[in-house]
Amino acid sequence: MHDRYPLRMNTPVWDDAAGKPLPKLEGTVRADVCVVGLGGSGLAALTELRALGVSAVGVEARSVGAGAAGRNGGFVLAGLAKFFHETGASFGRETAAAIYRATAEEIQRQAAEMPGLFRLGGSLRLAADAEELGDCRAHLAALHEDGFAAEWYRGPEGEGILLPGDGAMQPLHRVRAMAAQMRTQAGSLYENSPVRRLVPGAVVTDAGAVQCDTVIVAVDGKLEKIFPELAPRVRTARLQMLATAPAPEVDFPRPVYWRYGYEYWQQLPDRAIALGGFRDHALEEEWTPSEEPTAHVQGLLENFLRRHLQVRAPVTHRWAASVAYTADGLPVLEQVRDKVWAVGAYSGTGNIVGALCARAAARLACGAQSDWAELLAKARAAR
Repeated sequence: MHDRYPLRMNTPVWDDAAGKPLPKLEGTVRADVCVVGLGGSGLAALTELRALGVSAVGVEARSVGAGAAGRNGGFVLAGLAKFFHETGASFGRETAAAIYRATAEEIQRQAAEMPGLFRLGGSLRLAADAEELGDCRAHLAALHEDGFAAEWYRGPEGEGILLPGDGAMQPLHRVRAMAAQMRTQAGSLYENSPVRRLVPGAVVTDAGAVQCDTVIVAVDGKLEKIFPELAPRVRTARLQMLATAPAPEVDFPRPVYWRYGYEYWQQLPDRAIALGGFRDHALEEEWTPSEEPTAHVQGLLENFLRRHLQVRAPVTHRWAASVAYTADGLPVLEQVRDKVWAVGAYSGTGNIVGALCARAAARLACGAQSDWAELLAKARAAR
């Protein structure tokens, strides 16, 4: 601990100001659709539903962005969880290119809507060793073959690929801004209202209920706890991070993925460092719904911070988030029960992929067509 920078345990560095609270659901309300989860995905679903002219209510167990949406690394990256050349090998080159293009366009769309929260100066994928350098070259070649902008990078941070369309953002401010915008549009959003039962025609909370025709559950981590039928292919992991006081001794102009993305960091506008990683160094322990940081992984993070990144600034925040993974890296976007849709399990790519999935679920739930859902269906068919 540093006297000037007291340590904040299990509080993300993004939580630098109090959010405007939403009411708790009390009594019964009526809507065509109820969206469960007020992270980036749930709010994207609500936005799409209202654009379609559908009445919708959103409920959240804790506060807006309390889950992974407000506790992630703030990366804004095109593509799925697997790198582009791996996606092409798994799902076909044409489908991989269409997915990559859709996510790249989504980045630009979100940045245009909230320019003050996004910094699109590119991202780096850096190799940890000679073997990964070869994988980076295969990654770059695949991008070039399909006409995507990328270049080889060698600089003070290391060697690998520069992806100029990527960037970073302030994730918690983003979801709070989305919620605030919906409130000005007379939206019905409720927090501190954990769902206790999903029954035909209703979502039941501790103190109220939403009578509705359709439900969209937009939850990333712990999705398989809500829907046990997804447990064979969805598994929740704990991702741990730390952040520092301003660190003028280092300079990282772009967010960085390192060692196949297991470690990732960015330098914030105030020069602080936000760093995550080392989940694979305690893999069985990190397959858990717990959001409490551990001494083991936090120690690995701090050692990397000091030795590899050469950061001297004191650690100010340590936190964790629950994120769900699938074995093939494809997110969940499906009707799991009659008139109940699930979106989640983004395998660490929820900022962009989550918004696309949620908007697609909103459209499908209303009987409309979704290009993104069709792309995912093609990918699944190619497995």
